[in-house]
Amino acid sequence: MRRDVWQTIRDGLAGDIDTGKLAPGERLPTELALATTFGTGRHSVRRAVASLAIEGKLKVQQGRGTFVTAAPSISYPIGRRTRFRQSLLEQGLAPSGEHLSADVIPAPDRVALALEIAVGTPVHCVRRRGFADDLPIHLGMSFHTVALFPDLGAQRAMGRSVTEIYRDHGIEDYFRKRTTIFTRRAEADEARLLQQHADHPVMVVTKTDVTRDGRAIGYAEAVWAGDRIQFSIDSLDEPVPLPDGHKDNSDD
Repeated sequence: MRRDVWQTIRDGLAGDIDTGKLAPGERLPTELALATTFGTGRHSVRRAVASLAIEGKLKVQQGRGTFVTAAPSISYPIGRRTRFRQSLLEQGLAPSGEHLSADVIPAPDRVALALEIAVGTPVHCVRRRGFADDLPIHLGMSFHTVALFPDLGAQRAMGRSVTEIYRDHGIEDYFRKRTTIFTRRAEADEARLLQQHADHPVMVVTKTDVTRDGRAIGYAEAVWAGDRIQFSIDSLDEPVPLPDGHKDNSDD
């Protein structure tokens, strides 16, 4: 079957990226220069670049040009005691978080079900953006009841972790009761905050935090950049104790 010209250009550029001929962070030649190199029109070049941007191999920056994506390869284990910061540090990546907003809202159906509370109960809704080596990798939205954690929104805005806030309220340890994972197309605001192509899919992960006796204390939904993360499921039934003196400042 005859291949379209744009597919040939896409495969050629993808090959150069995969072999390192085009290095992460490197700027691509202009559309005109690429059209000349491949002996074709600029429309075919534009379509090839758009396809690679959707795959996450290229990033188009308005007014600056097109660059090879410099994304870390991140393996993220999901188990009963998953912690965002710890997982990244173990891979030599620098984790950080950005506070986006904190509001008190009536609990929607899905949140009420997860937290085992009545629909409409006041809950904190905190939105944050997580980074690995300064590259955005996920957007998190967490929910906690106001009655149980009155000042959680303000504390999160100050940069304190959920783990620390739990400890302030006498919860020394907690576990992930349930995790769901599914993919969908990124919303416009999500694509902008994750700095990815609008047509590239995201992975949505939901989780419920529970105490040792099974009481639900937190529910969260995280939207992850699909091309920057690989999840692995920890099948251990029992949690592994953290080392003595370990402090987990999880943003997850």
